[in-house]
Amino acid sequence: MTLLNKLQTKYPGALAWGFGDSAEMADELANHVVEGRKTASCGSLASYLSEASPPTVGSYHIILNGREEPVCIIRIIAMRIVLFREVEAEFAYKEGEGDRSLNYWQQEHKAFFTREGSYSEAMELVAEEFELIEVL
Repeated sequence: MTLLNKLQTKYPGALAWGFGDSAEMADELANHVVEGRKTASCGSLASYLSEASPPTVGSYHIILNGREEPVCIIRIIAMRIVLFREVEAEFAYKEGEGDRSLNYWQQEHKAFFTREGSYSEAMELVAEEFELIEVL
């Protein structure tokens, strides 16, 4: 039985995924979670609605690194919908990226959502906050 299978047995229904859109980003952001620096994330509402099993408050998730290896387990503790242009500095800080400023968050997330093909100042985001449950 693989580690991933064992984790999915220990955390029934847990989805396994990595942050971002590259192996490097998945490694960096998974490390931020393990360090306790990253306690929030977001995605476009459109992407969220297209998922077969979208995250919910209380759900467990197996975070993968850039090699798709399990790194840690998180649990979603809060979710809300917010417009891109209305994301606050506090949320940007919790995302834990770069210098943790709102300006950095806006710049990097605009680039990310542009690559995804969904960027708009008025786009709706699903803003999630999570707690670290287990480091593997």
